Amino acid sequence: MAVQSQSWEKYLEKNKPAPAPDSNSPVPKKRKSAFREWGDAILFAVVAATLIRWATFEAYTIPTPSMEHSLLVGDYLFVSKLHYGPRTPQTPLQVPLTHQTIWGTNIKSYSELIQLPSYRLPGFSLVKNNDVVVFNVPTEKQHPADLRMNYIKRCIAIPGDVLKIVEGQVYINDKPAKNYPEMQSSYFIRVAQPNDDLLDAFKKFGVVNYDDQENGQPFYYGGGYSVHMTRAAYNFFKQQPYVQEIVDLRMKPGLTDAVFPNNPDLPTTTAAVADPPFPGWNRDNYGPLQIPQKGQMVQLDAKNVRTYQKIIQLYEHNEGITVAEDGTISQNGKPLTSYTFKQNYYFMMGDNRHNSEDSRYWGFVPEDHIVGKAVLIWLSVDPHASFLNKIRWNRLFNLVD
Repeated sequence: MAVQSQSWEKYLEKNKPAPAPDSNSPVPKKRKSAFREWGDAILFAVVAATLIRWATFEAYTIPTPSMEHSLLVGDYLFVSKLHYGPRTPQTPLQVPLTHQTIWGTNIKSYSELIQLPSYRLPGFSLVKNNDVVVFNVPTEKQHPADLRMNYIKRCIAIPGDVLKIVEGQVYINDKPAKNYPEMQSSYFIRVAQPNDDLLDAFKKFGVVNYDDQENGQPFYYGGGYSVHMTRAAYNFFKQQPYVQEIVDLRMKPGLTDAVFPNNPDLPTTTAAVADPPFPGWNRDNYGPLQIPQKGQMVQLDAKNVRTYQKIIQLYEHNEGITVAEDGTISQNGKPLTSYTFKQNYYFMMGDNRHNSEDSRYWGFVPEDHIVGKAVLIWLSVDPHASFLNKIRWNRLFNLVD
């Protein structure tokens, strides 16, 4: 009987009704569907990648030869935004206004652009002389700075520097700037006729013409080849028996070119201006020109207004600025006789000195246009090589100098 009693008690224990739910106890959450979990994971990945790209590193590719041979067309780079600090967005907000009374004024429906203030978070470095820098080109006036095209050049001069170029040699504060062995200049190689040795040497020294989409070979015309090449290539070809002459295509001192600030609005206008304020300035003989520095005050006159016009009128967002035909500049109808710069500026040049549209043609780069520092080549693809030789293996994971 005792055994039977214990079995009945066990049966009742197992089959007793469940207690009524407590109204104060938390309701168990419904488990997410697989679709929702995937969606959350993708959203997190997109947000994380966007933040990493904005604040740390971003990948870029080199589409033009303005930095050859330091950087080649087909190089893929990592650009560090940690060096100089990431920027907050500068894109303006478009605010729709309906037909209503605002501050006592009857306003009809329209959209107003409000420029957001831009800030740069702290970085661990300042832009230095000879840094290879990615920046937003300052010539695209129709877009806010952070939506303008990205350029990559070498920072030749920093705020406060005095820049001068004499027969192609750059001087910073009266001292010769460093000449990198991969820098290129323009030459005309005069030969009686093309030959295989010459074409093989072009390939060896990377002498290319990207207008030839298929082979990238320089064009033979006028009894020779007009090429961009390094000094090492120049020294090699000068010793070859099939070369009759090599003509250096640097511009002579005293010739006036449509460079900044003789032509302050390139690329809108490209012809040389009449009565240039700086006669004798050209791409190879330039300056002296001081690079504007934050807090620096300059006296304005009819000659240097061309130098600082875009800074005052565009880059520093001053209101009511007008420039008269005689070169005088005014704010709200009052002539400006002096000006204090609100930010730093930089002077950028390509290493392919005769095939680069740079600060010699459109002037200073504002600090708020700086994107980051080029640090690493992680891939390099030769656009003219065969499929099996497409990758330039010797350039993979090279640091940018």
